[in-house]
Amino acid sequence: MTPVQPWPIRFQIGARTLFSVRRRLVRVPMELRDVLAGAVPVLPPLPKGADGWSVTSLPEPLMPAVVPNAGIVFVRQQYTRYHTDLTIGFDAWFAGLSGNARSSLKRKRKKLAEANDGTLGVRTYRTAQELAEFHGLARTVAARTYQEKLLGAGLPGDIPFRAVMQGKGARGEAFGWLLFVGGTPIAYLYCPMTGGDVRYEYVGHDPSWGEWSPGSVLHLEAFRTLFAEPAALRFDFTEGEGQHKRQFATAGTACVDLLLLRDSRANRATVRTLQVFDGAVERVKRAREWPVVGPMISRVRRG
Repeated sequence: MTPVQPWPIRFQIGARTLFSVRRRLVRVPMELRDVLAGAVPVLPPLPKGADGWSVTSLPEPLMPAVVPNAGIVFVRQQYTRYHTDLTIGFDAWFAGLSGNARSSLKRKRKKLAEANDGTLGVRTYRTAQELAEFHGLARTVAARTYQEKLLGAGLPGDIPFRAVMQGKGARGEAFGWLLFVGGTPIAYLYCPMTGGDVRYEYVGHDPSWGEWSPGSVLHLEAFRTLFAEPAALRFDFTEGEGQHKRQFATAGTACVDLLLLRDSRANRATVRTLQVFDGAVERVKRAREWPVVGPMISRVRRG
């Protein structure tokens, strides 16, 4: 039977969720290999009581082949799904960055090394035992991050997640990295790997070190590891955009996230409310340039 999940449809301003409406959805996420292959996803039959499908990372040209003739179709977001070719070598990738980006990363790397007695404190964790240690240390950072406090998206602390992580480590399919200053972890990055695709899964840093850009520096060092790993073929930045993703990626695919819902009064009301809300958010974004309103909006976005 096709799994149905009560899935929150979030009403968000930036990273801040104001409220959400739950619908019983069948999720149809597209993996990077499917996105690059242009494979048309097959929508499984809807079980009784399901409200519809949630299709994520669908390449835009495939929309006509996926959207059904009946029901409610709503484009939740449009973005570029970025990835990095890990077969080109670190030096070639780094040379492909802009001059400003290279200079900035070198400067930030040097600054963090100076704060750690002259040596950049990055450790890589691969085996099941190493990842168990990584998990405990990374959780001390995750508990302080905005990803956990604002989005509930920090590195999970539950036993089942840790067991899956260690299982992937035992098979050589997981990478963990920590950045230390003075023996204390200040940033973490965890990426599982499937079929050569390394997924940008969980990331965070101590907000008190935010001005030092520890996440970018840690990701730079993580790429040194990945470019030297023969089994790693691509780095998948997953859904959504951001300056960091654009800067580190070598290519991208224009994608959409779709809600395909049964035609019901409740679903029509939900979509209509989303349309009004998203339209209002877009108008507010344009107002960010206004001298008085802009700072107020930024505070709301950060929470």
